[in-house]
Amino acid sequence: MLKLDEIQKRLLSEVAGLHEVPEGAYNIRSDSESAGRASTANIDIIPREDGKGLTVKVKSGTKNESVHIPVVMTKSGLKEVVYNDFYIGEDADIIIVAGCGIDNCGPKDSEHDGIHRFYLEKGAKVKYVEKHYGSGSGTGKRILNPGTEVYLKENSSMEMEMVQIKGVDDTNRTTTAELDKGAKLVVRERLMTHGDQKATSNYVVSLNGEGASADLVSRSVAKNTSYQKFDAKLVGNAACSGHTECDSIIMDEGKILAVPALEANDVDAALVHEAAIGKIAGDQIIKLMTLGLTEQEAEEQIINGFLK
Repeated sequence: MLKLDEIQKRLLSEVAGLHEVPEGAYNIRSDSESAGRASTANIDIIPREDGKGLTVKVKSGTKNESVHIPVVMTKSGLKEVVYNDFYIGEDADIIIVAGCGIDNCGPKDSEHDGIHRFYLEKGAKVKYVEKHYGSGSGTGKRILNPGTEVYLKENSSMEMEMVQIKGVDDTNRTTTAELDKGAKLVVRERLMTHGDQKATSNYVVSLNGEGASADLVSRSVAKNTSYQKFDAKLVGNAACSGHTECDSIIMDEGKILAVPALEANDVDAALVHEAAIGKIAGDQIIKLMTLGLTEQEAEEQIINGFLK
């Protein structure tokens, strides 16, 4: 494993909770190079020949194992596109921790576009955690454009935790999913923008099999003059159930656009969308201020609790 400097270590801690080499299978990517890689008896990580991604294969029946695939970038002006494919065998049950941290201290934009494709066999289960983080004093932007494709076979399930709380100037997240009979998808997105940052989340989930279900919930805060767009479409092609929810706090001169789309192509498709956008209630702030907090501290407490 390559030696990482203090900035790279901090980024790894932010996006993957890593303070040392993780147990299990892992691939750490730093400034477009491999900083370390390990497979296990049940999980094989295979680098692409062009160096632009990985193929991860998980054997059927694998339980209680993890895969860590974080990316860190510290060079201003660096741009890359990475393709990672995950093949999850029948009845496997694993955790995959991804994410990208960019520290840009220079004048040029730095960008990481990660394309992840998940193929889950019958009965497989995956918890997927993806965190994005930006830092650095440079004038160059920190840009992250994740693309995710999910293919769930019969009775498989995937839980996705998507987090972006600090420092990312521009992001365009695109997620598509195809669900077979009895498959289940759960998405929990947490997002905060500030300054003049922009963030767009696009979801298209097709419920193709009887008993398939999807639950997409986004919680976000837009500060200063930042802009957010949440665009979620559920397509019910069978007797299925689907729910999307956008719950947002708007502050200062921020802007938020929620775009619901429900398409029912079966009489037994039950689809629901909820959306709420508003400012922090004044009585909440006053209540906390009576406990000794300043107005700013009260706002921070409310936001932290909302995004937890």
